[in-house]
Amino acid sequence: MELAELQDLMERLYGEADRERGVPATVAWLCEELGELAQAVRKGTREQQLHELGDVLAWLASLANQMDLTLDDAVARYVTNPP
Repeated sequence: MELAELQDLMERLYGEADRERGVPATVAWLCEELGELAQAVRKGTREQQLHELGDVLAWLASLANQMDLTLDDAVARYVTNPP
C-alpha cells in the first residue's frame, strides 16, 4: 500500500470521527500508540510489534488528514534533502 492509499483508507474508515475528535486528541492517541510500540519493541513479539507499528501509521495518517497534509509530502525531504 502506498502512503496516499493509507491516508485515503483512514479517511474513508475514520475521517468523520477523527475530525470530530480533533487534532489535540489525535496527537494524544498517536503518543499513546507510540508508547505501546516502544513497549512492544522492548518486550513484545514480532506480531505485537507489527500490530503496534500499524496502529502508529494509522494514527499518523489520520493526523495528516486532519491537518490537510500528505505523508508523501512529509517524507519527500528524505529523498531530496535528507537531514
